[in-house]
Amino acid sequence: MDFELKDKVALVTGGSRGIGRATALMLARQGTHIAICGRTLDSLEKTAGDIRKHGVQCWTYQADVSLTDDIEQLVASTGADAKRIDILVNNAVTSTSAPFDQLTDEQFRYHIDVKLMAYIRIARLVLPIMQKQSEGRIVNVGGMTARIVAPLRMTNGVVNAGVANFTKQFAGYAASSNVTVNCVHPGYTATERVQQIFEREAKETGTTLDDVIAKRTADIPLGKLIEPDDMASAILFFCSVMARMITGQCIAVDGGSGTSIAY
Repeated sequence: MDFELKDKVALVTGGSRGIGRATALMLARQGTHIAICGRTLDSLEKTAGDIRKHGVQCWTYQADVSLTDDIEQLVASTGADAKRIDILVNNAVTSTSAPFDQLTDEQFRYHIDVKLMAYIRIARLVLPIMQKQSEGRIVNVGGMTARIVAPLRMTNGVVNAGVANFTKQFAGYAASSNVTVNCVHPGYTATERVQQIFEREAKETGTTLDDVIAKRTADIPLGKLIEPDDMASAILFFCSVMARMITGQCIAVDGGSGTSIAY
C-alpha cells in the first residue's frame, strides 16, 4: 500500500527506543527520511543504522527535550540538515511510578517539561516550517492515563491529559495551513519503560513480575500487550494521505482495555 510518504522528512522525538523507534522504522519502510533525537548516543546510532538499511537518510541528535535550548537546536539542526520537516512525531516520555505522597514538585515539573512543554515548544518551532510548505502532519503520543486513573502514575495522567487538550486546541490553530494534529494513546505497550512500571508494581504489591504481567494482560479484552509496531501503525495512518481530513482527534491503541466512551 502506498501511503504517499516517499521522500518526506519526519522528526521523531524519543526515536531511539520503544514506540519512537518502531515508528521511525515503519516510516522509513515507506521511504520517509528520518530525524531522531534521544538522550543516549549509542542507542541513537544503533537505531539510525537500522533505519538506513531501508535506503533512506537518517540524522541523529542527542538532546534533552526538557531543555529549551536543546529543543531549539534540535529543530534548527533538522531544518538545516534535512531542508524540510513534513512530519513531527512528539514521542519523548519520562515516567515516575509512585503514589501521590511520594511525588515531589520537582518530579511533576520535570514530567511536564519532558512531555507537555516539550511537545508545545517543538510544535511551535516546527509549525512555521510546515506553513511554508503548506502541509504537515503532527502526531502526539500521550498515554492512556489521559483517560483513566492510575494511582502510581499521577504525573503521567496530569501530563497526558494536557497533551490531549493541547492536541485539540492546536489542531484548530494549525488547520488553515493544511497541518493536521492528532494524538494516539498507547495502552500497556511492550517497551522498556512499561517493563519498569510493571517491576515497580510487583515490588509495591509484593507479587512477581510474571503475576503483574498476567494481571495486566487479563485486563485487555484482546488478550495481549500492545506491541510498539501496533502504535507505529496508528501513527503511520495519521501521517498518511488517508488521514488528510482528520485532525484534532485522540484515539486509543489499547486492545480494548479503556472503558471510557469518547464522543
